[in-house]
Amino acid sequence: MIREEDALAYHASDRPGKVELRVTTPCLTPRDLRLAYLPGATFPAAKIVADPECAFRYTAKANLVAIVTNGSAVPGLGDVGPAAAKPIQEGMAVLFKRLADLDVFDLELAETDPAAFAATVRRLEPTFGAVNVKDVRAPEGLELYDRLSETLDIPVFHDNLYGSAVVAMAALTNALELVDKKVGDVKVVVCGAGTVGIGCARLLTHLGVPGENLLVYDRQGLLHSGRTDLHGYQRPFARPSRERTLAEGLRGADVRLGASAADVVSVEMIRSMGRWPIVFALATPRPEIDWEQARASRRDVVLATALDQHPNAVLDLLSVPYILRGALDVQARRITPGMLLAAAKALADLAKEEVPPEVERAYENERFAFGPDYLLPKAIDPRILPREAAAVARQAVEEGVARRPVDNRAYEEALSVRMGTGREIVRGLMLQARQKRPRVVLAEGANETALRACRILVDEGIARPVLLGVEMEVREAAERLRLDLGDVPVIDPARSPRYAAYVDEFFRLRRRRGVIRATAEERLLQRDTFAAMMVHSGDAELFVGGLTAHYADSLRTTLEVVGPASGVRRISSHYLALLSKRVVLLADCAVNIDPSVDDLAEIALLAAKSARSLGLEPRVALLSFSNFGSVDHPFTRKMREAAAIARERAPSIPIDGEMQLTMALDAGLRKTYFPFSELAGEANVLVFPDLQSGHLALNILEQFGDATVVGPVLMGTRLPVVLMQYGVTAEQVVHAVTVAVVESA
Repeated sequence: MIREEDALAYHASDRPGKVELRVTTPCLTPRDLRLAYLPGATFPAAKIVADPECAFRYTAKANLVAIVTNGSAVPGLGDVGPAAAKPIQEGMAVLFKRLADLDVFDLELAETDPAAFAATVRRLEPTFGAVNVKDVRAPEGLELYDRLSETLDIPVFHDNLYGSAVVAMAALTNALELVDKKVGDVKVVVCGAGTVGIGCARLLTHLGVPGENLLVYDRQGLLHSGRTDLHGYQRPFARPSRERTLAEGLRGADVRLGASAADVVSVEMIRSMGRWPIVFALATPRPEIDWEQARASRRDVVLATALDQHPNAVLDLLSVPYILRGALDVQARRITPGMLLAAAKALADLAKEEVPPEVERAYENERFAFGPDYLLPKAIDPRILPREAAAVARQAVEEGVARRPVDNRAYEEALSVRMGTGREIVRGLMLQARQKRPRVVLAEGANETALRACRILVDEGIARPVLLGVEMEVREAAERLRLDLGDVPVIDPARSPRYAAYVDEFFRLRRRRGVIRATAEERLLQRDTFAAMMVHSGDAELFVGGLTAHYADSLRTTLEVVGPASGVRRISSHYLALLSKRVVLLADCAVNIDPSVDDLAEIALLAAKSARSLGLEPRVALLSFSNFGSVDHPFTRKMREAAAIARERAPSIPIDGEMQLTMALDAGLRKTYFPFSELAGEANVLVFPDLQSGHLALNILEQFGDATVVGPVLMGTRLPVVLMQYGVTAEQVVHAVTVAVVESA
């Protein structure tokens, strides 16, 4: 659950809002400034004067979308006006960037008249490559969309009109195939005659549903020619049918589709439909009929909602960013119904293909296959962007609305590389962690970071947290932070009924390591030790420590109680660095000060195993200041020998070294100068020669790089442990726990 305080804090950070403008070219020297502004900018300006379409080549126009609204139909809020709509629009900007690498200017206009609104946007047309209309009430928003589509020479998309409708057409196409019905033969009932319903009705017509087979209903019943309350965008779907009520219309129908309101469809209505009924209940936050009720109503129903906790989630994020990506990349003049249906077909076809292993891993290795509960690809499927955007681009070229043709295969490959994996990996890992939901004990229960992390772990369904501390102190601290702990257990080690048993077991473990019973009793009052004993005894699956203790002290406790796994010589660690174009695993940056040759070989293999558990196919580089013997020094020989040992122990894993970081990451350079290297592609597991170099590299990446760093996560422990460093945020704790949960599965 998202709380008001958390959301407000998220939006009111040191830099208010969620988006910023960033310079994309070098801009350091006086020469750079002259290139960027005057006189440099006059040269592309002159090219654009000669050929206006050069703006797509020399400016950001080719990747810039305007999201326009007046805030008259904001989901869940209604007519709140342009200023209050801005957080929603900025949120869309974030989604567009993360899902399709589209840049966005959000434009909130204080204008309700469609003609004046359209005139304003028309004046801004030279700035943008595309326009997305969002959250403008009907029928004004539909008129605005039509005016812009008719007058602008760039693609115009109406998010509310066609976002969900495209995805619904994909799901419907597959559902009809499953039930062996032809689109030209089915009777379709659209429930809801607002913007979403009209978008669905329009695309159903283009899909091939005959007009006489399409009935549209609103709160007053059937849209029919005798009604005087219909606006111009509803009238094309008025029918002379006598089935004036929704219940009458659904009798014998093949398809029920639309977004209206909760509880408008009953079990009896579904039972009255024809054989193998298709029911898409797309109202949010509550669908027109409860999922479980609909499934129980009859065995042959094919069901979808707009909620991602159910199979067949019809989500507009499966369509909007990717359609605009494809339209922009061929510099389309408009978005046609054919382009929308091409996007729908790409989604439908993708659902019939074998699902990538990383997607199934995100759902606890659930097997997905085309069928009644898998009509659409999952939102985290990395193939959606290249397939859907390419389909839209290809259709634009075929219909003659594209200024710039593309090679389809090369374009798909470029899109896959463009987005990389870093942007989506945390979301995928969280989905995997949700399938496990282990008991995670946070040793510093009254600590603010621990409490905030606890709340996020509960809200995201990643884990079942346990807090250690004096209960009154923990509850008071949570109250000060306005955090509802709900039923999260709080354990005071001194009062725990497990205290005596833990003392006995700790004494047994350490009695030949200088620990007497009195010392064991004292140690079990220390929360890190108590938490470690909970994991050791099976009362928790993962221990989080280090938030208020020295890392070395927490590590010592881990070594004493948990220790290394069977066959592991030394515990080590890794960090996960999430960059815009790649994901890199860094080892060891937190534990071993000066690892030996054998230690480094083991670290490399443990890191490769961690990478594989996270869905990365490991390519391991052991780093040094030289490349493949160019300098003969004890430092370089150590990395060279470690690489050889690691390769011998695991010949199937690509491992090489010693090499410099640039050589590890640049496969082309490595192929040119060192074609004998056994490493193919960019290295994604980087092993540092010692703690100092690894930790400094990590700090530089965190402070100056555009990276999200997750960790440290311990490797080689007998049981899962997460030890954090001073100053981490609650989100960093959550990310580290997520990675540890997935790795321990």
